[in-house]
Amino acid sequence: MTTALADLARSRSGFLELPGELRLDRPDVGDGASLWRIARDSEALDLNSPYSYLLWCRDFAATSAVARDTSGRPVGFVSGYRRPEAPGTLFIWQVAVDKALRGQGVAAALLDGLSAREAQRRGNLRCLETTIEPGNTASERLFTSYADRHGASLTREVLFEPGRFPESDAHAAEVLHRITLPPGF
Repeated sequence: MTTALADLARSRSGFLELPGELRLDRPDVGDGASLWRIARDSEALDLNSPYSYLLWCRDFAATSAVARDTSGRPVGFVSGYRRPEAPGTLFIWQVAVDKALRGQGVAAALLDGLSAREAQRRGNLRCLETTIEPGNTASERLFTSYADRHGASLTREVLFEPGRFPESDAHAAEVLHRITLPPGF
């Protein structure tokens, strides 16, 4: 069975569930170092300072999610926030999963779980946004499949050109992926 078919087999009401014994939870400050390590080991994300992950777990726990194994250890996360100028938009900052669990639908289930929780918690969830560097096919597939799964439209446009970054020749453009959710999401 392909990963996509496994995802669909676990789907309930259009939202994917975490595989196996994993559970969805909110991060807390004690998770900051683990999330930093998962991001570092992803080899795909821009790694932020360890301090920023601690702050994220403190200040943005409500709009972020972690997958925990049976011992309670974080094995994946999605960090996000509601945009102050567009409170109906949940911006997804980073998604990362422990190497041993990649390809098992953990990232998709985290994204589904967080967006369902946010829609229930605060309502008015109209859009998901994220930025993806060109060539990051795993992230492109993750967000395209999310839009498809939820009957949402997906648009793409360059948000930040390389020249906006301090080392412009070391950073690719960041392409904004905007998922407009259907009414009643």
